[in-house]
Amino acid sequence: PPVEAAVLAGLVPRASGTQVLLTRRTEALRNHGGQVGFPGGRVERSDRNALAAALRESDEEIALPSNQVLALGYLDPFITITGFRVTPVVAVVDPAFIARPEPGEVAEVFEVPLDYLMNPDNLRLVEMEHRGRIRHVMEYAWPGHRIWGATAAILYNLRRRLELLG
Repeated sequence: PPVEAAVLAGLVPRASGTQVLLTRRTEALRNHGGQVGFPGGRVERSDRNALAAALRESDEEIALPSNQVLALGYLDPFITITGFRVTPVVAVVDPAFIARPEPGEVAEVFEVPLDYLMNPDNLRLVEMEHRGRIRHVMEYAWPGHRIWGATAAILYNLRRRLELLG
């Protein structure tokens, strides 16, 4: 069975428009080293639910306290090719929050405009090989970063949900 995980899809309201909070993992990590993703990780036994796990991991990884987060809801779980079942928690993050990345896990914290991620022209499908098989994954090209795989799929799911809201 897949390993349960949860991530925080943080939306930061700024004067210039809503931003999406992302991290780049350190290269040395065993799983997903160097990749762009949301703060989060595996659900521990002590976590009440996916929200609790996403909040705990966000605090551990980027020092985001739960009192600076307003959870809005969940997106559809996503099963990764590496064996995780990821539950995304969509939340508003206080724009006064100052990220302090945990150096053993997070190399960088950055923001991407929600408008850019919601524009279908900025999302493409790319081919990649994984364990001898060709796979098709979603990808956004953001200056200096490749946002792909599960993170791009979760952002696509967010876009689809927002489109349904009109």
